[in-house]
Amino acid sequence: MKVISEVPHKCPSSSVEAELRRSYTYNEVEEIAKSILGRVTCRPTLGIICGSGCGKLADGVEEKEVISYKDIQGFPISTVPGHEGRLVFGKLRGKAVVLMQGRAHCYEGYSPQKITLPVRTMKLMGVKVLFVTNAAGGINDKFSVGDIMIIKDHLNLAGFAGINPLVGMNDERFGPRFPALSGAYDDELRKIAKETAADMGMTKFFQEGVYSMMVGPSFETVTECKFLRLIGVDATGMSTIPEVTVARHCNMKVFGLSLITNKCIMEFESQSFANHEEVLATGEMRSKDLQRFVAEMVSKIDV
Repeated sequence: MKVISEVPHKCPSSSVEAELRRSYTYNEVEEIAKSILGRVTCRPTLGIICGSGCGKLADGVEEKEVISYKDIQGFPISTVPGHEGRLVFGKLRGKAVVLMQGRAHCYEGYSPQKITLPVRTMKLMGVKVLFVTNAAGGINDKFSVGDIMIIKDHLNLAGFAGINPLVGMNDERFGPRFPALSGAYDDELRKIAKETAADMGMTKFFQEGVYSMMVGPSFETVTECKFLRLIGVDATGMSTIPEVTVARHCNMKVFGLSLITNKCIMEFESQSFANHEEVLATGEMRSKDLQRFVAEMVSKIDV
């Protein structure tokens, strides 16, 4: 494995707050993509974002070349346990891939435009298909901790309050001013996923459903969980939707998975509480199944 390091680019005199919330132009993203490609031999066509507890998906990558986020101009750096903060390039089942081991979140102070910079960068590096994974709380009472949910649609509650990475000036070189998000999660990829789960004997812990994003970092109240269930949400987390929005804006195909790491609390008298330690423990428990599944699915897609 080759680890590539470089002295991080220092921001000019702009404040830390301004940098956390900065947007990037097409030309700036293009320069970042060119800089990264100049440091690796891999030319990825598939990108995979590894959420909380899913970082070991990178273990199956061969011919690894690794770059830390801190060594990439402008990349947001996660401060959350379970997010290593590096790009892993290489081959997965013969396909050229780049994995994000960890992501940044709005609750860390970043703008949605900033946390989706890596997705735009992947697009300009040649990535055509994006896999997104996350840890999520189970809203659907038929889901169990350790289940894996294929995302068929999402509910962008944060977007109702204007938290959307496409707010601001639009550059048509990325995508249209008003992109459609119906069918955001590719039908064919979801079909392949269900067939793969069946072939691997994993259907007993595979589900399909609707994902929602709350900004966090606090976990949901009982009433919020009841509301989410009422409006058709099956699992909820604190990420993914900004990345999917930008990927679809860039005309990338998207496939999403949620690892159900905890059951959302639906009773006021409950003595249970959601916590991040449970999220990481469930990720560790299911990591090998996720690795095997994602690798097998990658082998079946054309990219």
